[in-house]
Amino acid sequence: MVEIAVTRTRSRRNTTRNPIRRRGVAPADDSLPVFPASGALWASSYRTKLRASDTIIVIAAIGAAFVARFGIADLAAYGSDSAVRYGSMAILVFTVWSATLSAFRSRQPRVMGVGADEYKRVFNASTSTFGVLGGVFLVVQADTARWFLTIAFPVGLAGLVLSRWLWRRWLIRQRANGHFLSRVLVTGARPDVEKVVSQVRANCGAAYTVVGAVVGVDDDQTELDDVVVLSDLTRIAEFAKTLAVDGVIVAGHPHQGGEFIHDLAWQLEGGTAELILATSLANVAGPRIHFRPVEGLPLIHVEIPQFDGAKHAVKRAMDIVLSSVALLVLAPVFGVIAVLIRLDSEGPVLFAQERVGRQGELFQILKFRSMNAEAPRQLQALIAQSEGNGTLFKMKNDPRVTRLGRTLRKYSLDELPQLINVLMGQMSLVGPRPPLATEVSMYEDHVHRRLYIKPGLTGMWQVNGRSNLSWEDSVRLDLYYVENWSLVGDLIILWRTVKVVAQPVGAY
Repeated sequence: MVEIAVTRTRSRRNTTRNPIRRRGVAPADDSLPVFPASGALWASSYRTKLRASDTIIVIAAIGAAFVARFGIADLAAYGSDSAVRYGSMAILVFTVWSATLSAFRSRQPRVMGVGADEYKRVFNASTSTFGVLGGVFLVVQADTARWFLTIAFPVGLAGLVLSRWLWRRWLIRQRANGHFLSRVLVTGARPDVEKVVSQVRANCGAAYTVVGAVVGVDDDQTELDDVVVLSDLTRIAEFAKTLAVDGVIVAGHPHQGGEFIHDLAWQLEGGTAELILATSLANVAGPRIHFRPVEGLPLIHVEIPQFDGAKHAVKRAMDIVLSSVALLVLAPVFGVIAVLIRLDSEGPVLFAQERVGRQGELFQILKFRSMNAEAPRQLQALIAQSEGNGTLFKMKNDPRVTRLGRTLRKYSLDELPQLINVLMGQMSLVGPRPPLATEVSMYEDHVHRRLYIKPGLTGMWQVNGRSNLSWEDSVRLDLYYVENWSLVGDLIILWRTVKVVAQPVGAY
């Protein structure tokens, strides 16, 4: 689901009421319960928190550069002219940095707590600040400015990103408990409304809570998952105003055509709600979507995925660097696991299995052995007991798994040797799950797109449930990644993988 929001800034009330008790009927206002604060109010409060933490971090980073330049003990004895000049430069850095964070809209409600855009804006604002100031300091030959570039910039950038991440963790916890959500009304055909409601409810990061739905008179008007369903499309703006919602989501393509959306936008003017269009652009991430109005005709440009080129070369470089470092750092862990495997059961330390890589090329994937040495020959007898997703064999209590193997699998330690596959170029750190040849033989035509890029040591499948996923969900996540991957997205998946390994879900 891709959202296109048409926003307006308006004043909003502290409290709202739920006017709908029966389908299609708005009762008297004096009988209505009170809703929590509107989305505009929590967004303003949250922005204030972000602005305060950003300010503290920027001041601390500049202060670190100041101390690194003068020291603490000698600061008072240092020449006053130099201290004043350096202090003036510090004020300039603080002013420009703070202004740039605002100019890049890094605290915009639409990016708070959702996706990588918030981090990208913080990064771009910080690099732009020091790119401009670096040029200015070079022109005026301010030699002491190097302390800002070498100390304040990296310290401040790291602090800002960490702060945003911590605030996001807090915000996600609040949203999971029903707080800090924007209330929305969903309208459209019943199937489209059901899809939007289910997706919003499945993802607290969507930042919405659905308080009502409006469908056509010919649609089923029974209650939808505790959401009251109304039946009068001509009264959407009235219902939105009575509910004091923060947004009206138009799901799918209205039967009335473009005029319906045009008229609804006019009707919502002067109210509290923004208009949000939920299109059916499946598997298309935001960065691939661009808007270009041509004489009043809004055109949506969707970039076609590219499976080679400079971006993939950078991905390969990142794989080489990170896998090399990981192999060096984890070498002692490899040694300990190898010894434990030999002590736990007979057989080799490593297990090699043929998998299908990019463009259908076969390679030997490496794992620490987690099953007994006879496991391959025992598989056929267990096929009927598979608890997998229909295509991949899985058993929660597979009798072939050793005692140590259960621990290795639970925390994904058996996958560590695949860093060697990454270094050799057969795999990537992040990508689709590496399939067996038997799986590929059962693929439908469109599923072969999973093989357009290298399989990954981790990926969307691992951070979203692993073996608990259905086959359809596994395919959907892998195809989404293949068509929409980015370097920033890869780093986020790697970070989420660390969290999933620490608190394993669906690992068996």
